[in-house]
Amino acid sequence: MRLTASQREYLERAVSTFQRSIDLAGDYLNKRGIGPKAANTFRLGVVGEELAGFEQYVGRLAIPYITKTGVIDVRFRAMGPEQPKYLGVPGASTHLYNVMAVLGAQDNIAVCEGEIDALTLHHNVGIPTVGVAGANNWKRHYGKILADFETIYVFADGDQAGQDFAKRMAKELQGVRVVQMPEGEDVNSMYTTHGADWLRSKISNE
Repeated sequence: MRLTASQREYLERAVSTFQRSIDLAGDYLNKRGIGPKAANTFRLGVVGEELAGFEQYVGRLAIPYITKTGVIDVRFRAMGPEQPKYLGVPGASTHLYNVMAVLGAQDNIAVCEGEIDALTLHHNVGIPTVGVAGANNWKRHYGKILADFETIYVFADGDQAGQDFAKRMAKELQGVRVVQMPEGEDVNSMYTTHGADWLRSKISNE
């Protein structure tokens, strides 16, 4: 569903408001290895109580989806044990996260589950990456966006869902190379434990 001009303006204003409260996510982001520069680049924020229409997301990390035309969606991640872990805007379409990476990448690109993992790979590790909002949210038409890349590195979470996701990518896309995370781990957990070079080495070894 295409957003109207007024809807885009509202999302833009909301994201700008959330960004002003990013300091509230300092501890959470530090544990994830996400510094102020990355938070600013990806326009992360925290939902406060000052903006009508977002009351159910108060206290959550706001993760905007940004294209050439601006903000098209926002997802909200719990920073504690709250469930569900993620919430979306009711009625919003599903999109690839960090789709702008497609424009800057050359022969290769990476795909992973989750916005935090995509941000980590793209900004901290230096691998152009798009993210899927959960293994079940891959849409077949996303393949057209990635069709021109020689190699598509699929960073799969270390669980059954991650393995199934990788198998689906290999079936639907050309040039897929699966980079499997250890059992119980994901891109961000391996980054915070082993650093960027460990993740880069997984590509060089493929």
